[in-house]
Amino acid sequence: MSKFEKLIKRIHNLSNDLRFSEIKKILEFYGYVMTSPRGGSSHYTFRKKNSNPITVPKHEPIKKVYIIMIKNIIEGEESDD
Repeated sequence: MSKFEKLIKRIHNLSNDLRFSEIKKILEFYGYVMTSPRGGSSHYTFRKKNSNPITVPKHEPIKKVYIIMIKNIIEGEESDD
């Protein structure tokens, strides 16, 4: 099992120790583009054409509510394939 597959599995299991860099890697794999915050904010927005944007704060570890949103994105992307 590759590192990427292990990371996907951790998201599906709603792991409590995910890092922002791991979330970024997953979302960029699915075609999302990160935009940096303005004015000193710590919230990064990921956008993809024809998809709802997702905003994730760069606090580690990532809170479960954001992991659930990312899990839903992954499941939606996998069902489209």
